[in-house]
Amino acid sequence: MPDPIMYQEDGYVVLESDRTEQLMTAAELKAKLIDLLLLEEVIIPKELEKFDSAESQAQHLMDNYFELDIGADKYLQWYVVRLEK
Repeated sequence: MPDPIMYQEDGYVVLESDRTEQLMTAAELKAKLIDLLLLEEVIIPKELEKFDSAESQAQHLMDNYFELDIGADKYLQWYVVRLEK
């Protein structure tokens, strides 16, 4: 049986094509994803079309993806981190 700590998340390391590495809370990442999902140039995965709000789409992205295509030669990637052992 896996150790429950494997599913614990303290934050996210966020990488963007035009910025330095950032450490964000889940709420900060979700807000960023919501803002991006509302932009026309962002390519939204087909799987997200079934959700009725940007908030639901953002939560699904956080739970099931690690990258979002945000335009030509741009990207946003996020990785869960635990700050303590």
